[in-house]
Formats: sequence, C-alpha cells, structure tokens
Amino acid sequence: MTAPNPHHDGGCMCGAIRYRLHGPFTYSAHCHCRSCQRAVGAGFATYSAVAPDNFEILQGEMAIYHSSPGVRRGFCGTCGTSLSYAGDDWTDYAILSATLDDPSAARPTTNVYVSEKQPWVVLDERLRAYPKFP
Repeated sequence: MTAPNPHHDGGCMCGAIRYRLHGPFTYSAHCHCRSCQRAVGAGFATYSAVAPDNFEILQGEMAIYHSSPGVRRGFCGTCGTSLSYAGDDWTDYAILSATLDDPSAARPTTNVYVSEKQPWVVLDERLRAYPKFP
C-alpha cells in the first residue's frame, strides 16, 4: 500500500486566494536578503518550497510583481499578503511559510543571505547559514 500524497493548503489574510502544495517540501529556509525584508516588511522571510508542478491555486488569482530580472513575487491584490517567490533560474516554487494553514508543517533548516541580516536578528545556531544563496 502506498502512502497518501501529502498536501498542504494555505492562503492570504482575507481569504481571496487559496492554494495547495502537493508532495514533499524541497526545502524550508529563512531568507535575510534586503529584497525579502522589503517584500514582507520584516527582518527576514521564511519560505517552504515544492516542485513547480506541485503548486496549485485553488481560489482567486495572485497578483505578480517582478521584483528583479527573472523573479516573480506573488501576493494578494486585495489584502496585500505576500504569498510566493519564483524565479526563472529556480527549480522550486516557494511560498511564505506563514501563509500555510499549518505553518509548522515545514521546519526551516537553513538561513540564507546572512550577509544582509539585520543586526537585531539572532540566528538559530542549529541551522545551516550561508552568506548568499548556496
């Protein structure tokens, strides 16, 4: 007997957008780059990712902002919730972990772009850390 295909649902604050992730997470990480800090209005953003074919919009339509060449950030055009990150050179589709119905479903293992970390952010020393994206 095969195990059921795991899935994780999530969405924006106002409920206009609902999504589903199918299959296993490919990674979960905290990103400290300035672009992510500005996109989410916080010291860092926490992402969990799946293969692009494993991301599905169940309801609504995400607005897309091209934050830099080849990078697309998805958000709700109604309430403004930041939802996703995808890039032309990426093999994963990342969602902001806090937008999952169960944000604890994917445990971050890594900090990236710690070279741009805010001085008031304290890193969990048990996690891997990279100055940029590995």
